[in-house]
This record gives sequence, structure tokens and C-alpha cells, in this order.
Amino acid sequence: MVISGPSGAGKTSICQALLRDLPQTVWSVSVTTRSPRLGERDGESYSFVSADEFRRRERAGDFLESAEYVGHRYGTPREPVETALAGGKNVVMEIDVQGGMQVAQRMPESVRIFVLPPDMQSLRARLEGRRTEQEEQMRRRIAQADGEIAVARDSGCYQYFVVNDVLENTIEEVKNIIEQERNKR
Repeated sequence: MVISGPSGAGKTSICQALLRDLPQTVWSVSVTTRSPRLGERDGESYSFVSADEFRRRERAGDFLESAEYVGHRYGTPREPVETALAGGKNVVMEIDVQGGMQVAQRMPESVRIFVLPPDMQSLRARLEGRRTEQEEQMRRRIAQADGEIAVARDSGCYQYFVVNDVLENTIEEVKNIIEQERNKR
């Protein structure tokens, strides 16, 4: 399950609910070159590595997908995803649009959901509420959001778009999508 959307759209909260509520569901821990935010733990939220280590792993083919986002590299390690799927588990990946398009090509059977904010003012308010970023970085994230939304819509790789206005309703909508997809298969 690929969950994408602009920073501040609510992806992490949705993913946490899926992990809590859906049996046999595991988290795909992404690798990143960015610094940890307050409360993030290496190996749980992300695996934090140097740019050199990321490039080495990328050259070795260790990633199912990789992308740059707001000046940092992110990637999904291939081996843990393949192992979990082979063990009959569902894997939740919180990745950006570039990564989502790569997963769509490499794993067309994946379920890909793009989370939208109700509007750009709401997105800005959510980012400001985090208090984790400087003003310049927040402006970059908001500018990036417009582009991401356009690419997600134009790419055709996302089967579903959900607007996260009320989180609890959005979580139920995503769970219903996953159940529908499971019933199709």
C-alpha cells in the first residue's frame, strides 16, 4: 500500500491507523539523508544515513524506489518489503510521488492512494502547527505540494485520491479502499 501526498496532508497519521487497525500489516521503514525530527528514532521512523551511504546503497540496487524531496534523498529498502510480502503481510509505504510512480511500474499490483489537504491554507496551518521547520523550508514544502499534486493527478499512477479534512473519516475511507482492493483479489 503506497500512501503519498504533500507534507502536512496527514499521511503519517493515516499510516499509523492502518498499522494499528489492519491485521498482518507492517511499516516499510524508509531510508533518508535528512536529519531526524524531534521524537523520530533511527530504524523506526526512518533509517537515517549519510549521503554517501545512500548513494552506495542506491548503486547496489538496494532500493525498491528512491527519490529526492526538498533537498534530501529517500528510499524504500527492497529486501524487507519483499520478505514481508512473501510472508503474507501487507506493507504500508509512505513515499512521495516520484517513489509512488516507481512502485507503480515495479509493483503494478500495489494499491496507491494520494492524500490531499482540503485546501492550501489548511496545509500551511498544519505545517505551521508542527513547529518543526524554518519559514524558508515551509515555503519550499508548500511550493513542492502544488507540483506534487499536479504530477500525481497527471501521472495516472494513483488509483485513489482522498481529501483529508476530518482525519477519522479519511482513515475509514482509506481502510474501505483497502478492503475493496482485497475483495477484488
